[in-house]
Amino acid sequence: MGSLQFNSSSSCCCYGNFAPSSSSSLHQNIIPFSFFVPTKRSLLSSSSSRTATTRIRAVSTVPESSPEQATPAAAEATEPPLVNLAFVHSVLMPDGTPDVHMRRAIGGQKLRDIMLDSNIELYGPYARPLLNCAGGGTCATCMVEVIQGKELLSPRTDKETEKLKKKPKNWRLACQTTVGEPDSTGLVVIQQLPEWKGHEWGYEKVLPPEFMVDDE
Repeated sequence: MGSLQFNSSSSCCCYGNFAPSSSSSLHQNIIPFSFFVPTKRSLLSSSSSRTATTRIRAVSTVPESSPEQATPAAAEATEPPLVNLAFVHSVLMPDGTPDVHMRRAIGGQKLRDIMLDSNIELYGPYARPLLNCAGGGTCATCMVEVIQGKELLSPRTDKETEKLKKKPKNWRLACQTTVGEPDSTGLVVIQQLPEWKGHEWGYEKVLPPEFMVDDE
């Protein structure tokens, strides 16, 4: 039968069928086979693999968003209702067409705030400090002309009635005018600086289709 011999100096083992009488017969009768001796490097590699696996498992515990939340339809459902606004400058473009700026805003805000927050010119030559009342409704320098969408605007205030009694009925003070309600939608077309306007224009020709609404 075979026997098992351990070598304490190398921590290796050999297995074979041999006669222990001579070293030469030992060398000739050894049956070679493959075996694995763990080393420090292999132990470190095994340890790092376990550590990496642990990290991956930790990351996988973070909850992921459901597919429904990532769809465009879900994003549109959470978007609040918006009012479309078209602001027309009092000065034409070099090619003779109106200078129109499109904006969208949540209803319930003052028209003055929407225009200033959107970088739309409101005061003209009265834009510098102390040349306007900063929204108090006493200077009448924030006058605008409502071309379309007056049904989305609040009624004239007493200050407007006093300051605009000699002006057309579709002229408003932006600081006194509220645009719709928080759930309002629609289109409002505003002529900026109507006192300085020197031309007439048709907004149907310059507004994109998505800003047009059916009057019926």
